Amino acid sequence: MARPPSLQGRERPFRVRAQDAEDLAVVSAYLQDAVLPVAEIAYSPAEERFVLVAARFRWEKAVRGKVAAEGGEPDERVHCGVRFEAVTAVRARGVDPKKDRGRMLNLLQIAWADGHVDLICADEVTIRLDVRRLACHVEDLGEPWPTVFRPTHED
Repeated sequence: MARPPSLQGRERPFRVRAQDAEDLAVVSAYLQDAVLPVAEIAYSPAEERFVLVAARFRWEKAVRGKVAAEGGEPDERVHCGVRFEAVTAVRARGVDPKKDRGRMLNLLQIAWADGHVDLICADEVTIRLDVRRLACHVEDLGEPWPTVFRPTHED
C-alpha cells in the first residue's frame, strides 16, 4: 500500500478497510506500536462489533524522513479508530478489560488465522476476536501531534 497522498502540504489521514489476510498485514504494520488504553476498547455483542481507539505511531512518516535530532521533522502519533464487524466473541489473555481500565497496552501485531483475529500486545497480552468473516475498518481521527518517543525493538 502506498503512503497517504499529500493534500496541499499535509497528508491525508490513514483510512483503509481490511477484508483478507493481506489487507490485515498492511493494517498491522501501520498500527505496530500503537498505544492502546484498555478504557478505549469496547465490544457490542448485539451489534457484533469490536472497536478501539489507539494512539498510532506514524511509521509511514518516520521511515521516509530524518529524525528530529538530524534536523528532520519530529515523529508523530495520531488517534486512530479501529472497528471489526461480524465479531461473535472476545477473549483476553493477560489483561482483564473490566478491572484493568486504566492500563495502557502496546500493540505489536494484528494477526488473522482460521476465524479469529489476535491483537497481540507487549507483556504477553492477547485479545482474541472470534469472527464470522474478516471485516476491519481503520481511520485516523483528528490531527497528529509530535512525539520524541520513537518505538524500538530488540532484534
